[in-house]
Amino acid sequence: MPLKIVRNDITKMYADAIVNTANAHPTVGTGCDHAIYHAAGYDELLKYRSEKIGYVPEGDAFITPGFRLNCDYIIHAVSPLFVDGSSDEETKLRSCYKKSLQIALEHHVKTIAFPLISTGGFGYPKEEGFRIAVDEINAFIMKHEMLVYLVVFDSTATRLGNNLYPDLESYIDRNYVEEKRREEYFQMSYPSKVPESISDRKSLRRKGTKRANRRRLIESTERDIQSEMIPVPEIQMDQAEDQADFDFYGKHESALEERMKHISDTFSEYLIYLIDSRGMTYPDVYKRAIVDKKVFSKIKNNPDAHPKKITAMCLCVGAKLNMDQTRDLLARAGYALSPCDKTDIIFSYFIENQIYDMIELDIQLEEHGLPCLIS
Repeated sequence: MPLKIVRNDITKMYADAIVNTANAHPTVGTGCDHAIYHAAGYDELLKYRSEKIGYVPEGDAFITPGFRLNCDYIIHAVSPLFVDGSSDEETKLRSCYKKSLQIALEHHVKTIAFPLISTGGFGYPKEEGFRIAVDEINAFIMKHEMLVYLVVFDSTATRLGNNLYPDLESYIDRNYVEEKRREEYFQMSYPSKVPESISDRKSLRRKGTKRANRRRLIESTERDIQSEMIPVPEIQMDQAEDQADFDFYGKHESALEERMKHISDTFSEYLIYLIDSRGMTYPDVYKRAIVDKKVFSKIKNNPDAHPKKITAMCLCVGAKLNMDQTRDLLARAGYALSPCDKTDIIFSYFIENQIYDMIELDIQLEEHGLPCLIS
C-alpha cells in the first residue's frame, strides 16, 4: 500500500494509530508531543505514561491507547536530540520509524500517521529527516500491507502552501491547456483541393482583390511615415552602436566564453560546474535535493553517470537552478520537461518561481494525485 504525504494537523488525522515524538522520561515536550497530549487528554495520557511505561531510551518506541483522539493507538517514538550529525542521531531516528512500524504491525494496524520525527524541537534538519522517513517507510511497505501517512504541519509550510496554491493552479491550467489547444490546432483538417465552381472562383477573386487593396494601403502608409521621419545623424548612430557593443562585451562576453567551455560537458560535469560556480557546497545541494549522499557521490565521481529523471530533477532543486540551467542540465542526461505532463509542469512552476523546497513540491504533487519525487 502507498505512502501518502499530507499537509495536516496530526491530532486531526483519522487512522488506526498516530505516532508521537516523545521524550525519554515521562514529561511532555513542545510541538507535536504537546499537541498530542492536549488533544488526547493531558492528565490521563501523562498518568498512563508515568505509571505504565516510565523511562524509554532514544530510538525506542512504545504504545498507549488513543484516548480522545481519532485513533485506537498512539505510538510514541522516543526522538533523538540532534547534536552535530555524528552522534548516532541517524541510527536512532531510523530506529524510531522501524520500531514504530513494527509495533503497528503487531497490533494489526492498517493505517498509521507519522509526523516528521525529531525535525521540530529536537532539531533534526528537516530535509534529512524527511529523506530518512521516506527511506524507512518505503522499505516497510514493500513487505507489508499498511497505509502510511507522513504528515507535514508547521506554520511556514502551511503559509507557503496557501500562498502558492492559487498561482500554481492557474499556472497548470494555462500551460497544460494551451498545449492541448496547440495539439488540436495542428490536427485540424484543411481542404486538399481548390474550389472549382464558378461561384467559388469569384469568391476567391473578391478575397484576392481585398487583400491587394489592403496591401497597397499599408505600403502607402509606410511611405508617408518614412517621409516624415527625422534622420538621425550618422555620428549618433555610431555612438549608439559603440555603446551597445561595449555593454554587450562588458556584461556578457566572459559569461558567454565560460558557457562555451562547458558545451560538451556530461550531466555530471555540468552539475559540478554549476554547483562550484554558484559557491555552494555539495552537502548543501544533496541535502536540499533530499538525495542520498551515496547516490550523489556516484554521480559526482563518474563523469558518465546517467541518473534517473527524478534524481536529476531533485538535483536541479538542490542546486537552485533557474529554468534555462534546469533544461540544459536535464538535456545532458537525455531528459526534457514536457508541457503535457503535470508532474513536469508543477516542477517547472517551482523552478520558475525559485521555490527550492522538495517537501513542499512533493506535497503539491500528492495533492494533485501525482507520485511524489522523493517517494
